[in-house]
Amino acid sequence: MAKQIQQGRRWYSIHTYSGYEERVAEALRQRVESMDMGDKIFNILVPTEKRIKIKGGKRKVVREKIFPGYVLVEMIVTDDSWYVVRNTPNVTGFIGSGVIPTPLKKEEVEAIMKRMGVEEPKYKIDLIPGTTVKVTDGPFKNFEGKVAEVDEEKGRVKVLIDMFGRETPLDLDFLQVKKI
Repeated sequence: MAKQIQQGRRWYSIHTYSGYEERVAEALRQRVESMDMGDKIFNILVPTEKRIKIKGGKRKVVREKIFPGYVLVEMIVTDDSWYVVRNTPNVTGFIGSGVIPTPLKKEEVEAIMKRMGVEEPKYKIDLIPGTTVKVTDGPFKNFEGKVAEVDEEKGRVKVLIDMFGRETPLDLDFLQVKKI
């Protein structure tokens, strides 16, 4: 970086090798401490959120990266701070044009923080009674049926499938079905 850029304390996005986000964040924290850059590099964040997954028929809440391959850094960009971040192992560069990092907009940072702060994942059920669905998990995988009831509180749906010539009700997690 030829000239010193001073934009004050802002958030920047750095690109990393996918899967190395946590290691980059930890290495950067250590470098900030060992190189005494705490007055220029303030926060290092790997944006994650809680998601609901079905594994082996059981519902699990897991943490997933919102932006795989990216780490957010709150810093004041100077030649020194830019060099420390840019030369951290597994960092491929800043997001921006050329060598000048582009700061994230305040609204973008607030939206990411809000998304990370949500404690319990919300159920997004876009099914209504009468919708035709396909079962995607469990013993009735690949069966088709119609939604009879939707329980948004519990994230459950009752699906009627045709088995041996009669309608059979299944109580399923909404993640176990998809619209056809």
